[in-house]
Amino acid sequence: MVQIPAKSLTLDEFLKLPETEPASEYIDGRIIQKPMPQGEHSVIQTELASAINLAVKPKQIARAFCELRCTFGGRSIVPDISVFLWGRIPRKENGGVANIFSIAPDWTIEILSPDQNQTKVTKNILHCLKYGTQMGWLIDPEEQSVFVYPPNQSATFYDEPGTRLPVPEFAKDFNLTVAGLFGWLLE
Repeated sequence: MVQIPAKSLTLDEFLKLPETEPASEYIDGRIIQKPMPQGEHSVIQTELASAINLAVKPKQIARAFCELRCTFGGRSIVPDISVFLWGRIPRKENGGVANIFSIAPDWTIEILSPDQNQTKVTKNILHCLKYGTQMGWLIDPEEQSVFVYPPNQSATFYDEPGTRLPVPEFAKDFNLTVAGLFGWLLE
């Protein structure tokens, strides 16, 4: 995570800046660049988003997006995976997916990268929950563990291979164990 030193910007000023690679986020008046995803992160992100979409997209229940900028509650963040209920996906007049998402995702998923600040990532998940997100996951590939954050409840920790990971109610048909999640790293 790289903090970009600059004069203090407003959220509107930040949103007018060109996108960076990797993405920068606007948090508490500061611009913080996310770390460049590496192999484990990329595998989990790609496989997990595809698996979620396989379970929820055909029935138009929800849709998972990778690296989607979400701007709400005074922050502009880019979760690794954002899942939105179908009816909440911002749309253009022609029905296509809009470019700007000014709402919190229904499910936010973050995957820790080496040297990434776990506290900063956890704060983004908690920010999402404050603005209506139904569940947050924090995946740690190094520890092969998942913290699950339901709203208004304590976080729970999962690292037992056979344990099924909890999901939001709308994704109840999506079944994934800890071993299944980290098994993608062995493929």
